[in-house]
Amino acid sequence: MKPRVTAFALLALAVLGGGCQLVPPEEDPTHLKQVELDNRLTRVERVVDNQGLMNLMSQIDSLQKENRALRNDVETLRNSVEQGGERQRQLYLDLDQRLQALEKRGAVAAPAAAAAAGGATAAAVAAGDDRASYQAAFDLLKQGRYEQGTQAFRQFLASYPQSSLADNGQYWLAESLYVAQKYKEALPEFEAVLSKYPQSRKTPDALLKVGYCNYELKRYDAARKALTSVVQGYGDTTAARLASQRLQTMAGEGH
Repeated sequence: MKPRVTAFALLALAVLGGGCQLVPPEEDPTHLKQVELDNRLTRVERVVDNQGLMNLMSQIDSLQKENRALRNDVETLRNSVEQGGERQRQLYLDLDQRLQALEKRGAVAAPAAAAAAGGATAAAVAAGDDRASYQAAFDLLKQGRYEQGTQAFRQFLASYPQSSLADNGQYWLAESLYVAQKYKEALPEFEAVLSKYPQSRKTPDALLKVGYCNYELKRYDAARKALTSVVQGYGDTTAARLASQRLQTMAGEGH
């Protein structure tokens, strides 16, 4: 009897043991669900990462475009300033050269004037007042005090309209306005040299500056007419050479 009970117990254990066999991990529904969730999360993270990267790249591209635009603006401004500075420098150089030339002529004439002035009468002193007034205005111009120089030359012309220096005074009055870039005001003053003193040695220079003023005022036809007149009328002179150069500049600019 006892051996039969033992055998039955062993058989029962074998059956129960077979029914409790473990399911492989890869076939566990819970495990499979977790894997699926992990895969979905990974895909979502990739999408989010890609979108964030795209946004970042877009922002970088936008900033680069803005930077290029700013660089272009800065370069344009720099060129404008450089061109303006070069033009101003040329104005000053032109004025300085003319002043130096006038000073040299004055230095040559000074000894003769001094000899003739010895034993001056009251009338001679009165006649010399215009020269003192002219020289005072001229000195202001040399010092770069253009506004004061303009006023001084106006006073000189008002006080001594018949002076032998009146044509020079009229020219330097116009020049004091021109070098201060007051082209609209300078133009009629240069034209006054031509109309009031047609035989003056300042006529070629005044006509040249009439062309220059019209150029700065963008009146290109009038500028071309004046400059061409200088070239044709005054041959091998500095004024004619400068007029020819400006005409070439205008042609290059399409004016």
